[in-house]
Amino acid sequence: MRDRLQCTAARRIPALDGLRATAIALVVLGHLAGTRHFLMLSSLAILGDLGNLGVCVFFVISGFLITRLLLAEQARQLRIDLAAFYGRRACRILPAAGLYLLALAVLEPAIVGRHPSSSDWLHALTFTVNYHQQRQWCVGHLWSLSVEEQFYLLWPAAIAVLGRTRSLWLAGSAIGVAPLWRISIWVLWPEARDGIGETFPTVMDAIAMGCVLAGSASWLAERGWYRRFLASRLFVVAPIVVVLCNAFGRYPSFYLPLGMTARNIGIAAIVHWSTLQSNRTAASVLDSPPLTFVGRISYSLYLWQQPFLDRHRATLLTAFPLNIACAFVCALVSFNFIETPVLRFRERMGLVSRVGAAPRAALRRS
Repeated sequence: MRDRLQCTAARRIPALDGLRATAIALVVLGHLAGTRHFLMLSSLAILGDLGNLGVCVFFVISGFLITRLLLAEQARQLRIDLAAFYGRRACRILPAAGLYLLALAVLEPAIVGRHPSSSDWLHALTFTVNYHQQRQWCVGHLWSLSVEEQFYLLWPAAIAVLGRTRSLWLAGSAIGVAPLWRISIWVLWPEARDGIGETFPTVMDAIAMGCVLAGSASWLAERGWYRRFLASRLFVVAPIVVVLCNAFGRYPSFYLPLGMTARNIGIAAIVHWSTLQSNRTAASVLDSPPLTFVGRISYSLYLWQQPFLDRHRATLLTAFPLNIACAFVCALVSFNFIETPVLRFRERMGLVSRVGAAPRAALRRS
């Protein structure tokens, strides 16, 4: 049992945990804006919706890792065990989310100060919050979890049915279709504009970008010009593009057709750069224990930051810096007493991916 857990830990890519830590930091900064005693710097406002940027980082990482595992499993076993995949995802996602929703149901007045509507509960329990824009703040962040669950439902089956090449073409098509879909809704369906960037067809290109990266990572790493770019100082262009495109989110005519796509490409480049450890100094920062720890608890922290980082409530628990402390305490409780035990149970039940992340040396060679 201990050996299996050590193997699972060894399959992790610490740099991606560092990126997850960066993503959750962006979400937290975005949600802190307007909370009591937190001085929202004008420089942060200029950067656009930091919370949405953090979520997009999570989406690209998710598409990359899930596709990488699925393609490796298919190549090794000539099939994808869908039941095992859904079992692993259920163990990873549902217990922590269930604890959060249970806490909302039992401790509503203390945690959220208002009662989620029956519609809020329906969409939260069915992972369709991304199609429910008129919702309470305490369940609002579950829109991204809904997108993830819809991705988990569709993508493994697509790879199993279509195979590697055609499924990657499908993901590439999603990258091209999503901007057209966003523009069509903006122009032809104004009353549905609030759903742009949350409903699956309008945000699927972020996850699809990670999927395409997973399928083309080895090919890209074999290109000399690409490796030189990742290792050069010019790579600073990637995060600059990400930040600038996010800052221009206030201009739909640029952001919807071009900005979101360029931002996703930049995030994908950063993800690949991180896995290849192209810059040792930056890699050592991403691999640092504090960042990797925050990255590991990022799911629970994402769930629990929402009720405490509530700019609509002026209470002691939603005032900075106590709100941050409360979010971390709840996240640590969830991680240590829900996530970790369930993942250990998953190991005992054999619900583990037999094809994990490649060793770092192999990633450098790929």
